[in-house]
Amino acid sequence: MRLRSLAVALLCVTTMAVAVPGAAVADGGRTVDRADAAAGWLARQLVDGERFEVDFNGTKFPDQGLTIDAILAFASAGVSGTNGGKAIAWLAKPEILSGYIGDGGTEAYAGATAKATLAAEVRGVNPASFGGVDLPTRLRGLLTPAGRFSDRSQFGDFSNAFSQSLAIIALKRTPGGVPVSAVDFAVGTQCPDGGFPLFFGASTCVSDTDSTAMVVQALLAVGRTTDANEGLAWLVSKQQANGGISVGSGDAATAPNTNTTGLAGQALKAGGRLLAAVKAKRFIVSVQVGCAGQPADRGAIAYDSSGVNPATVVRATAQAILGLGGPSLAQLSAAGSRPGAPELACRAA
Repeated sequence: MRLRSLAVALLCVTTMAVAVPGAAVADGGRTVDRADAAAGWLARQLVDGERFEVDFNGTKFPDQGLTIDAILAFASAGVSGTNGGKAIAWLAKPEILSGYIGDGGTEAYAGATAKATLAAEVRGVNPASFGGVDLPTRLRGLLTPAGRFSDRSQFGDFSNAFSQSLAIIALKRTPGGVPVSAVDFAVGTQCPDGGFPLFFGASTCVSDTDSTAMVVQALLAVGRTTDANEGLAWLVSKQQANGGISVGSGDAATAPNTNTTGLAGQALKAGGRLLAAVKAKRFIVSVQVGCAGQPADRGAIAYDSSGVNPATVVRATAQAILGLGGPSLAQLSAAGSRPGAPELACRAA
């Protein structure tokens, strides 16, 4: 499922250290699988083994979104199940959940509600009774007559292609399914070149790589293959010789990074563009810290070829893991995940 042969072929071999197989043990053990090693490294970065935080002017706040990224990454790799369980339990705390999705009254955020719903589903937790909230019902309550899932907030509506895609994917996994109007709205945002924009309603439609990867996964989940294939073709056109996917919108596109390439690689694999998906994986592995790196960094995935940056490496690793060969968001499940957080197996030459 994770194209293990490619992972083995791309293992680092240097004059200082060599990756070697290791036996799986209760604490995670050692691994030569790069997705496993990345997920294991990510798990060891969690605060108290359960959450991520963001520092704002010296004060730490919970980072629910990044914590959910980790939950999805652990499930994609099929390891760090113990940390995934702790993370979803932390997210279900009422004060943590409401601080993320809103109170359901004056404040209710479509993207956050959809992402929390998906996290619960991936972990096998009932989203209709999560932290005292019926997440799918609340999410459906944010559907407008036009088919757009929109925020209800005094601060404005910041819903976008990610909100719409996550809502479609999450609701597809529920007994009630996805409202047809929501799918039609997503399809209606498609640009003439086949890609999809991040924001809705602009006078000029400008395709965005991350957004296209997300919408493609949503459309594949509901069987809208013609529109999804047009998006996939556009993503392939943005793939560089090194396998990375160009970032950004239109003329603002910049060099590839692992966040975008991870999302795109997952979409490409889900859509059957396997060669492009393997190339994307190769790019991600090329900037992953291997046995030549510092022991504390081994397994981490840098944002780009400039190397590990503490400000970006956690988020980059969490999102890049999705492009290392795991299933689509619509099929992702933590069921059967191994509990431990493995380390990249290395030995002195």
